[in-house]
Amino acid sequence: MKLPLSKKYRIQLLLVIALFLLFLLARFGLFLVNPPGTGINVQILDFGQGQSLKKFALTLERQKIVGSAGLFLFYARLRGDDGRVKAGYYQLNDGMKPGEILRRMVAGEVYQLRFTVPEGYSIYQVAELLAGRRLFERDEFLRECFSTPLLRELGISGKSVEGYLYPSTYDMTPGMTPAELIRLMTAQFEKVFEREFADRVKEKALTKREIIILASMIEKEAVRPEERPLIASVFRNRMRRGMPLQSDPTAVYGVRAFAGNVTKNDISRVTPYNTYLIGGLPPGPIGNPGNGAIEAAINPATTRYLYFVAKKDGSHYFSTSLDEHNSAVRKYLKSTRGPTFKPIAGQARERKILATVK
Repeated sequence: MKLPLSKKYRIQLLLVIALFLLFLLARFGLFLVNPPGTGINVQILDFGQGQSLKKFALTLERQKIVGSAGLFLFYARLRGDDGRVKAGYYQLNDGMKPGEILRRMVAGEVYQLRFTVPEGYSIYQVAELLAGRRLFERDEFLRECFSTPLLRELGISGKSVEGYLYPSTYDMTPGMTPAELIRLMTAQFEKVFEREFADRVKEKALTKREIIILASMIEKEAVRPEERPLIASVFRNRMRRGMPLQSDPTAVYGVRAFAGNVTKNDISRVTPYNTYLIGGLPPGPIGNPGNGAIEAAINPATTRYLYFVAKKDGSHYFSTSLDEHNSAVRKYLKSTRGPTFKPIAGQARERKILATVK
């Protein structure tokens, strides 16, 4: 039995309207799946590997990111996104439209905690940086830096991972542990070192570890990158002559961050790292050097400099003799404390060393 034309026309019209509504729903989400809030409710949610989108939709509803899990899932299926979403952590809020949530999940725009470690930062400064970003507790991170099993696993012979946390920008995922982050940072160090420096270090008198120790001192001392090779030359010249390195940053390592100034109490403090009191290099790095400082340690400038003193503009004045150095100290430090490298009381011994090597 044929339907009257008018009735058939109405059915066709209803079908067209229904299809149009479905198109609008798929394209714009319409009010049925509109955001339930204004964006104040922010959640970091884990869409685990192998987890169904249906289960994740229920989590979205429970956390009040979407108003209806069923409608969100229906909308995802209309778009054909239900089989294309990628696993990972996502930062979502209740002001996002379902289309935006699905777009992020299909694109795999997982939530990452990004932070940057500046060149020269010590493990103590990195720990404070991470604590300031609320990524880890300071002591929690430092414990792993000194972890004997982890050091053994990483093949690091020192007492900590100091020197091997490569200065760079890192992306952490929620749930990452301090040990996992340390593995990531030391792996980056090894990758860069092997690519850029390993072959040349084999040709030098210093070992890889000694190069990193020296580079960490250069990194702390140098404000201007172009002065790194000159500072490296001072340290290497003093090492060849058996002179103490007397580097200010070593005097405060493990006590406080080096900010360009040390006191008489600092340089007389007894620590294994204080190169005012010990001979040669300290037992380990005092920070995590970047490529420029490592390059300078491997390839220092060729000079006769034995001293340098900081000027107010961040640059340094370099000297070949103790008299010239003391004159520079009086000029640039204005007697705020003793010379950068040698307290006045030790001049007699210093002159004896210089006389021996001339």
